[in-house]
Amino acid sequence: MKLVIHPAVDEARYRAIAAAAGAMQVVNASDAPAALHAIPDADAFFGKMTPELLQAASTGKLRWIQAPTASLEHYLFPALVEHPVTLTNMRGLFSDVIADHVMGYVLCFARNLHLYIRRQMAHQYESVGGEAARGNFASGAGVVNAIDLAHRHLSDQSMGIVGFGAIGAEIGRRAAAFGMKVMAVDPVNREAWPMERLPELLATSDYVTIAAPHTPGTERMFGAARLALMKPGAYLINIGRGAIVDLAALVDALRAGRIAGAGLDVFEVEPLPKDHALWDMPNVILTPHVAGCSPRIAERHLGVVVENVRRFAAGEPLINVVNKREWF
Repeated sequence: MKLVIHPAVDEARYRAIAAAAGAMQVVNASDAPAALHAIPDADAFFGKMTPELLQAASTGKLRWIQAPTASLEHYLFPALVEHPVTLTNMRGLFSDVIADHVMGYVLCFARNLHLYIRRQMAHQYESVGGEAARGNFASGAGVVNAIDLAHRHLSDQSMGIVGFGAIGAEIGRRAAAFGMKVMAVDPVNREAWPMERLPELLATSDYVTIAAPHTPGTERMFGAARLALMKPGAYLINIGRGAIVDLAALVDALRAGRIAGAGLDVFEVEPLPKDHALWDMPNVILTPHVAGCSPRIAERHLGVVVENVRRFAAGEPLINVVNKREWF
């Protein structure tokens, strides 16, 4: 058997993959011509599959492709979808990291940290919901005041999760650890509500987190109609894919006060244009597609490749097999 890798990996990764491959030949193709030369009799491929490479491969012999990414919207193409080859991806690497990022947004919004950071930069000692703090607040006497109401008690809040895969489930576990009520919708995971209950989730969630992949069914899922279903005091968080949220509709909803704010790590166009309205909105937190960043990702990435190479060589079921027509 033969495995072709392209683009080439570094020497340490190559040695780890070759060790897992056992007797299977491993070709670390240094460039596109080398990959084209090696692919005709390959049984497996790891890297960026292209229409040219797939056409050069033997349809009856190529049985497995390992994508180097979790998302597949920029990886798949019609011929690959129709090809009988099994495709696996890198899902599962980022669940805890992205869930931490989501809870960072939630804590910032709940405790107004995003606003206090701005006030710190302006040397402004003033509570959100009240005048400059001097002495004891009325709440010290057991009276609920505007300052108290401007800060949220997380165990009184609810988290709605759209997409309850590995990432969504991890977000749910972290939210539950803070005492939040957790709801989720997903088209395939039976532990979540069916997608038909999305309007109910939107109407009852204080935080709505999009953890769904970009698929034909999720593109622009959150436009004006869906945003209008959210609670007026709710926050939208998107760590899924930028194509899921219509940013023009989101800006309109924020300007009109139909929702309280948004935490966004992904955008329809990246980088977000410098003149976009979202940059100047105080109730919006923007991060540059970094929710999945962690020093642990590289080792996990290699771990998935090595495990699947070992399984393929041994004739065992592969992990992270995807439905090519659904993009996940």
